[in-house]
Amino acid sequence: MQRFPTLALNPKLDVAMFRDIYARTGRVTIRDWLSTDVAAMLAAMLRGRSDWRQILNSGDKTMELTRDARGQLSSAQQATLDEAVYGAARYGFQYRYESIRVPDAAAERAASVDALCRFAEWMSSETVCALFREITQHDDICFADAQATAYSPGDFLTGHDDAVEGKNRRTAYVMGLTAQWRPEWGGLLLFHDSEEITEARPPQYNALNLFRVPQVHSVTEVTKAAAYRRYAITGWLRSQRP
Repeated sequence: MQRFPTLALNPKLDVAMFRDIYARTGRVTIRDWLSTDVAAMLAAMLRGRSDWRQILNSGDKTMELTRDARGQLSSAQQATLDEAVYGAARYGFQYRYESIRVPDAAAERAASVDALCRFAEWMSSETVCALFREITQHDDICFADAQATAYSPGDFLTGHDDAVEGKNRRTAYVMGLTAQWRPEWGGLLLFHDSEEITEARPPQYNALNLFRVPQVHSVTEVTKAAAYRRYAITGWLRSQRP
């Protein structure tokens, strides 16, 4: 198994600038978050994984489908499922994408050889959390959860604000790992309210997006024109360890 490169903060990060932007807008993009070799390894690893699970919801209930389970669906069953997903998205909160989840428990992360666990451990380290506290001015940030996400054509995430009681979420993050992307392909991270779009961010490679919770946002549908899947590692910076 390939050895995971050492993770370290980029010494050229302009922390004061990021803090000022976050204070004014509630969100900031940090480019070149990872070293070139770590970003390349994570991106290649996500492209090569086969343990993705499709995540979708029916109201408040979350459902997961392995690729084997999806492969056993007939064309009619898949069409029925698609119609249910799109129908729900017309009127309420709906999502569909693929995910590989990282356990929250420190012991499970430490025992795993998964590169995603190494990334999550590093994001939860005191050194990195101290930087997050400096940028966001949330003095209680001490833990980062994580999941890998992949959006294929037809996948999307409708508007929501990430505020869930008891989760202790202070800031959300999206670490982009798609090397080449055209905004016309969709998959844009939108910030909006009921009246207008306030900002739209296309997928960016090796860029960490931070945004304050709660804040309404969504991911636009990836179109059939997309040449690649939209890869990222996402999660929340939280004020308590699970």
